[in-house]
Amino acid sequence: MIVDRVRAALDRDPSAHGFWGVLEVVLSYAGFHALLLHDVAHMLHRLGLPLIPRLISQFARFLTGVEIHPGARIGRGVFIDHGMGVVIGETAEVGEGTTIFQGVTLGGTGKQAGKRHPTVGRNVVIGVGASVLGDVTVGDNSYVGAGAVVLKDLPPDSTAVGVPARTVRMAGRRVIGATLDHTSLPDPILERLQALQEELEQAEQMIEMEAALPHVLLAVSAADPTSARERIERLFAARHVSYAVRETELGERLVATLCERDYEYVGDAIRQADDLEIVSEGREPDLLGGGRPAPAAAPEEHDGDRVMKLVIALTSRQG
Repeated sequence: MIVDRVRAALDRDPSAHGFWGVLEVVLSYAGFHALLLHDVAHMLHRLGLPLIPRLISQFARFLTGVEIHPGARIGRGVFIDHGMGVVIGETAEVGEGTTIFQGVTLGGTGKQAGKRHPTVGRNVVIGVGASVLGDVTVGDNSYVGAGAVVLKDLPPDSTAVGVPARTVRMAGRRVIGATLDHTSLPDPILERLQALQEELEQAEQMIEMEAALPHVLLAVSAADPTSARERIERLFAARHVSYAVRETELGERLVATLCERDYEYVGDAIRQADDLEIVSEGREPDLLGGGRPAPAAAPEEHDGDRVMKLVIALTSRQG
C-alpha cells in the first residue's frame, strides 16, 4: 500500500521524480501522510476498535490539514495533492487512481443513517474546492471541475462544472489516468453566452446586408385591397419568393427580397391586371413611414440576378 501511495504521487506530480522525489514524497507530502495514517485508522476501524481510529484521524488532521473519517474506503493509487482542507466523510468510497486536490469535500447532506456520502469511481479527478455531497456516484474516468458542487450522479467519462454542477460530455474522449490540468474544463454557461453573441453578430450582419440592398417601392391601388393582396401573394408564390406583411397607417405593405427578373415578373403581372393600378414606382425612403413615395430611380444597367428589396404599398382606390 505504501508503494502504491508513493507511485501515485510520482506519476501525477511533475515536481516529484527520481530518488530525491521519492524522499520528498515520503518526508514532505501532506496528502501522502494523511493517506498512510488513514490506512492505519481504517484497519483499526474495521477491527471494531473504539476511539483509537478516530484519534488517529484527528491527529492526521492536525498534522496534514486533511480530515478522513476512519470508516471511509480509499482505494489504491489515490493521490491527494497539497491536501489542505480536504474532508472525506464516513461512508465515502474513493476508487483506485483518483486524484483529489485541496479544499475538496466528499460530504453528506443530512443526518440520515446508512450510506450518506459519495461513491467516487476509478481514475476520477476532483478539482480545487469542489464538493460532492450526499449519496451520489461519480462515474469512472470523470472530471469534477474546480469549485463545482455535485449533487446528482455523474455518468462515467464525463465532466461536471458549475454550481450546482452540470454534466458536460467529453466528445469521444475517455479520461485515462489523471492530470493536473483540471482547470481546462468546459463552461456551459460561457459557451452558451458565446453562442448567443455569435447569433447576435450574425443577425446584425444580415440586417446590415439587407439595409445595403436597393429598396424599391411599388404603390398599388385597388378597389378591393384584400383581393389585391391575395393576387400579389399568388404572384410571389409562383416565383417562390418569401414575403412579409406589414400594417401601416396608410394600409398594408408586402415586403419581399427578390431578384430583378422576379421583380419584373411581378410588376408586369400587376400592370396587366384590370383591377390593379400602379400609382408610382421608385425608391422607398422609409419602409415604415407614411411619407409619399420617392420619385422613380434613374435607369440602371439591367441585371436579372441583382437582388433588391421590394415594398408593395396597397391602398384603396378612391371613387
